[in-house]
Amino acid sequence: MLHLWNLRQKRPAILHSLKFTRERITFCHLPFQSKWLYVGTERGNTHIVNIESFILSGYVIMWNKAIELSTKTHPGPVVHLSDSPKDEGKLLIGYEDGTVVLWDLRSKRADLRLYYDEAIHSIGWHHEGKQFMCSHSDGSLTLWNLRSPSRPFQIIIPHGKIQRDGKKAESCKPILKVEYKTCKNSEPFIIFSGGLSYDKPWRRPSLTIMHGKAITVLEMDHPIVDFLTLCETPYPNEFQEPYAVVVLLERDLIVVDLTQSNFPIFENPYPMDIHDTPVTCTDYLADCPPDLIPVLYSVGVKHKKQGYSNKEWPISGGAWNLGAQTYPEIIITGHADGSVKFWDASCITLQMLYKLKTSKVFEKQKVEGKSTAEIVEDDPFAVQMMYWCPESRIFCVAGASAYVIVYRFSKHEVNTEIASLEVRIQNEIEDIISPEAEMIPPFPDASSQLPSLKDLSGSTNTITSVGTVKDSIPCLSVKTRPLKMPPGYQAELVIQLVWVEGEPPQQITTLAANSAYGLVAFGNCNGLAVVDFMQKTTLLSLGTADIYGSTDPYQRQPRSPRRSKQFAAGLTELSDGPISLELERCKSPTASDHVNGHCTSPTSLSSGKRLSSADVTKINRRVSGKPPFRKAQSAACMEISLPVATEENRENSFSHSRSSSVSSIDKEAKEAITALYFMESFVRKNDTAVSPCLWVGTGHGMVSTLSLNLPSVDELRHTEPVTVSPSGMLLTLKGAVLTFGCLDCTGTLIHPPYEAWRDPKNNTEDSERARKRKLVMHSPSSSQDMGEHQFVVVCSEKQAKVFSLPSQACLYVHNITDTSFLLTADVVALCSSVCLACLCANGHIMILSLPSLRPLLDVNYLPVTDTRIARTFCFTNEGQALYLGSPTEVQRLTFSQEMCDNLQDMLGVLFTPVETPEAQYRGFLKGLFGGTGGTLDREELFGEATAGKASRSLAQHIPGSGGVEGVKGAAGSAIGELARARIALDERGQKLGELDEKTARMMASAESLSKHAHEVMLKYKEKKWYQF
Repeated sequence: MLHLWNLRQKRPAILHSLKFTRERITFCHLPFQSKWLYVGTERGNTHIVNIESFILSGYVIMWNKAIELSTKTHPGPVVHLSDSPKDEGKLLIGYEDGTVVLWDLRSKRADLRLYYDEAIHSIGWHHEGKQFMCSHSDGSLTLWNLRSPSRPFQIIIPHGKIQRDGKKAESCKPILKVEYKTCKNSEPFIIFSGGLSYDKPWRRPSLTIMHGKAITVLEMDHPIVDFLTLCETPYPNEFQEPYAVVVLLERDLIVVDLTQSNFPIFENPYPMDIHDTPVTCTDYLADCPPDLIPVLYSVGVKHKKQGYSNKEWPISGGAWNLGAQTYPEIIITGHADGSVKFWDASCITLQMLYKLKTSKVFEKQKVEGKSTAEIVEDDPFAVQMMYWCPESRIFCVAGASAYVIVYRFSKHEVNTEIASLEVRIQNEIEDIISPEAEMIPPFPDASSQLPSLKDLSGSTNTITSVGTVKDSIPCLSVKTRPLKMPPGYQAELVIQLVWVEGEPPQQITTLAANSAYGLVAFGNCNGLAVVDFMQKTTLLSLGTADIYGSTDPYQRQPRSPRRSKQFAAGLTELSDGPISLELERCKSPTASDHVNGHCTSPTSLSSGKRLSSADVTKINRRVSGKPPFRKAQSAACMEISLPVATEENRENSFSHSRSSSVSSIDKEAKEAITALYFMESFVRKNDTAVSPCLWVGTGHGMVSTLSLNLPSVDELRHTEPVTVSPSGMLLTLKGAVLTFGCLDCTGTLIHPPYEAWRDPKNNTEDSERARKRKLVMHSPSSSQDMGEHQFVVVCSEKQAKVFSLPSQACLYVHNITDTSFLLTADVVALCSSVCLACLCANGHIMILSLPSLRPLLDVNYLPVTDTRIARTFCFTNEGQALYLGSPTEVQRLTFSQEMCDNLQDMLGVLFTPVETPEAQYRGFLKGLFGGTGGTLDREELFGEATAGKASRSLAQHIPGSGGVEGVKGAAGSAIGELARARIALDERGQKLGELDEKTARMMASAESLSKHAHEVMLKYKEKKWYQF
């Protein structure tokens, strides 16, 4: 199939298509300033296509006429076509078996034929048209002269070892493509791909540049698809003067600078390395503070690789349009190797601002023996979640090995040690007997709900394992020596979960932080932890059931010591009883992959395959703050192998409605923490003022709050302790809780308080002033006489509810889905209002108004058939969203009408007219005796009048959907003809303009010639004949 694309419109589209029904295309060549395309086929024939009408010419070069009549074998497919730089009427045809034919287009016969015993891959001409170079399958290059076609006058194997006994150098890998470019003041460039020796199979794909006697090999990170040499002139019969090589790789595009001896590459202004390591999570922030982008770029530019060419990017076609969008946008991607990248997404293209490597805070893993990362065998530093406060520039990262790193931004380089904490989360209560009613009364006494604060805090002392049972040790080791941290994000605190009685720590399911409070909270399927990152202490570490205290809505049984001992021993084979029990506990529709409307358990991925911890880790990578698969599995991170559940068991396990009521949770083993949110709200019913609190949502749809008691004076924040206590509030929803939001009495979104960013100085002249923080509060400031209240938005996998505070009354309820479940949801700002954006597992995107929860939009966008979409999908303000459509592509979408209206203006233009450079003047004598065949009238030679029509059965013409044909077919005859005439008029006007310019240049040249002739005539007018 041959396609012609129209690049003159903002959305490129196929203008024509030509489908060859009998032959397969193997090579194409379009001569400079020609509308006739040479097409070589697998059968060895050469066809000619008019690219304006996309109709085949009747002129065909058959393979049996091109080769010798005495040849008994087929020459193979056409691998090369090019016209001679010396004469446009001579076409060089290369066949795979080593045959090369110089075909005379005018006389329709072969001028000469060359034969070589090695297969040909490509051919490159010398600009004079007297020599050409061939690349072969044995890694050799042959140089041929048209005057002696019997054999090549030079044979070289660039990477072959020369034999001592004088024999031919050993064969190498095939040279897939070669280009032969000449220079006026230096040796020619020979550039080729492939051709490396077979004795080094580990060598990466390479591009070799030969300039004189110097041979330079450039190794690539990905396989080479094609390369093109950029030259100063487009005319093939002039000195080429190459200055760069564009190399298209499978996953990248690079440009090599040929003007410098070390051949550096140009710095690519368009990022193509978003997938250099797999993306595990994303975050998308629209309308963020405008000073962030230049600040991140200023610190990121210092970390960029050195050695780039000092010249500008040589590819300058096309033009970007900024459109009407004025607010800045930033995309954050977390990767499997622990790196985090910040991207400027304010325009259509992405620009990388800053790269952070989170793995640098840990010691390197042991090469021998077992890895130090116990949870995951592959990618122990994979970023699972991110939390970023752009105002305070606090950045938190949760990794696959159950750790959280808190970063602060600084413009200054520091050399300091990294503080670390070890937190122990243990869930002593496991089996759920029966649920209570939907609405639970408040706690009668907050002080009786939890043990003392001293008992709740996690242990910070590392205890060595006894025997084979590991206890109170983390999965990774934090560097203890002082580290040099460059400007940018600098690690302030590393928090690691530790092993508990032989069981590894469960992966983190949700993460939240607040710079004004100085707290970070995270949870997993065992419980919740709250850490003070200002004082570097653990405030709270407890199981999920302990949050409820005495008014736990479920009756639970204590944890079985026998079962704990079995898991501590690291069993890989379980008996029938424990198998069914543990599988039942591990099965959770929220932790499953949704494929075509059905939930499949991660433990039943393929028949007969055991699920490793690394496999589960790859399945459970989640989006920042809003994990799509909310209910964690009890054995998800353990070093055990579970037998695969049968298809029948899988159907039975998910036959019940997913959390359709509180009773639907039945006996799911552990209640994971799925959502956390810091805010200023009314914690209890009788409160008259807002206070700091932490909202906690679980996988069973339970919502509770923890009251935060901070020092009354901010100056004492670094010294006085912070206490955390239950508030007594308990709300319920169907399904796992996904997100929270807070609105004031007018329906305006209340942002959590934050600390305004200030760069910490190295020299603290005034310590008191340095410690003083600037806090920004967003709480309502109206008087209590107006009946001040708040709306709290809570969204779960099944429904959304709006509660009024402090009364805790449910005002609005909306059951979002009954047959499916939500993967992610978020409260976003759109057009000076607030709405709830949701993504359902069946592919629907739903927008609900707030606080009334009225459906505003329900679009069947795409079915979530890949976990990549689920873990990377995220909503942001101004009606935009983002996800990874493939491992290499970021897909942005919008549900804002304003953005859709401006989308056409934001698109760039690919086609920009460029004036054709004037050909070099060859001189009268050189043109007379140079032996050139003159210009070739291809229209007369290939046109229908001379060559006739091609067979209809040879190829089928298919009009494209874009361009002139698409306009004509879609808009009707009158509008289509008008559009066609308009495009033709534009093209005609452009050609007339070029003709006028050429006429003006010719007139100026004629006037100059006339002037010089007149001066010569006057000079010799009065002289006699004998005076000459």
